[in-house]
Amino acid sequence: MPGDGIGKEVITAALTVLKAAGLDGKLEFTHFDWSADRYLKDGTTLPGYADGSGFRKLESDFDAIFVGAFGDPRVASNIHAKEILLGMRFKMDLYANVRPVKLLDESLCPLKGVKPQDVDFTILRENTEGLYCDVGGNFKQGTPDEVAVQEDVNTRKGVERIIRYAFDHARKHGKKKVLMTDKSNVMTYAHGLWQRVFKEVSAEYSDIQPSHMYVDALCMQMVRDPRQFEVIVTNNMFGDIITDLGAALQGGLGMAASGNIHPGKTSMFEPVHGSAPPLAGKNVANPIGAILTAAMMLEHFGLKAEAQKVEAAVLKAVQQKKTTADVGGNLGTRECADWIAKQVAE
Repeated sequence: MPGDGIGKEVITAALTVLKAAGLDGKLEFTHFDWSADRYLKDGTTLPGYADGSGFRKLESDFDAIFVGAFGDPRVASNIHAKEILLGMRFKMDLYANVRPVKLLDESLCPLKGVKPQDVDFTILRENTEGLYCDVGGNFKQGTPDEVAVQEDVNTRKGVERIIRYAFDHARKHGKKKVLMTDKSNVMTYAHGLWQRVFKEVSAEYSDIQPSHMYVDALCMQMVRDPRQFEVIVTNNMFGDIITDLGAALQGGLGMAASGNIHPGKTSMFEPVHGSAPPLAGKNVANPIGAILTAAMMLEHFGLKAEAQKVEAAVLKAVQQKKTTADVGGNLGTRECADWIAKQVAE
């Protein structure tokens, strides 16, 4: 699903690289035109959204979903983005948002004296609860006495499964530390639950060191000394914020990949930079986030050798400045993807 804006360009770029990776017979793609263009044409966001049949079809017919970006100023309400993107996350229960933060070259990091080995951790964001549940309302709206309430929803099930996912992820990838971040000193009820569950679950993983930071302290430490982190787990809102901070450490949102995972179910993979309408159609968008997202998808399928080929080609592109301008090169979106695809093929 290329979606809107630069999504159309970066997904095309990523597919160019995948085709070069020798995957004939291993991957089959079906293209969907769900987007602002489709919505403006016939009012369709996601076919079968209302009764859930569209999501059931995605789950039954496909192993993964590869998404570009959603958002278009012509759709002021952003209803198509909400129903398609958030719809997949919530209605398909893709509870683990996995965001690798990996610096490929020291020239991309805004921190002085930081090497690639110093920025290499993963943030796991709870993806189906918290402040994103759209629970709340307005009272006396439009008056001087207006009250706005937004509820932060945290369930024992939701908190436990993302924390357990974090420890399993650490163990699977040979990591030894999991840090949970919250604001339990203020949000005593909601994040008190996170505290209790983290303590209970961590006791089951004696080989992994658990730790905790309040989210404001974590933001400071991510800038001060990113070397100390391996796996970070947090709620939906804080995950949204600190993953963008993490992306800045690796060269910006154009370098950031992500997966929206439910183990054993159809999962969704998307670069995180958004649709960037001012850049759309200009052949300037950085395709590397989408290409690395495709590599994540390959690894999810068990195609580890092919994923490593793609990652190695991206690393070479960054080191040789065969990239778009935002990360030091002078190539366009298509030209950057073609260069990376050539390295993969060779």
